[in-house]
Amino acid sequence: MPPLNLSRRRQKSPPPGETGQEALYLRFLSDKQVRVAVKLRDGEVVSGWIEYFDERMIRLTREGKPNLFIYKNQIRTITEQARRGDEGRRRSTRKPSEAGGPEGGSLGPDDGSRGEPR
Repeated sequence: MPPLNLSRRRQKSPPPGETGQEALYLRFLSDKQVRVAVKLRDGEVVSGWIEYFDERMIRLTREGKPNLFIYKNQIRTITEQARRGDEGRRRSTRKPSEAGGPEGGSLGPDDGSRGEPR
């Protein structure tokens, strides 16, 4: 086996510490006023939308409750819930026959196999 020439191998550089993706995502959530659930390191979950953020904290605006300034180092996760005003649009308004009912040809308990082994 030939000896490895370590001087010719290129060392991989570590990934950048800051990619800017966090700020882009928070800007999107803020601009669209997407409702989010923020899970804190202590397990508490608070909901609202992000109205403001900077490199150290976010401002979570809540309806009927006080706004919160939360340090980013206290946040475990931020999960999207729904965009403001989209709650009604996300619900289906189709009739059962249009949504794949018996006439729609959906596969159900009687999918044509008649209990025969495959």
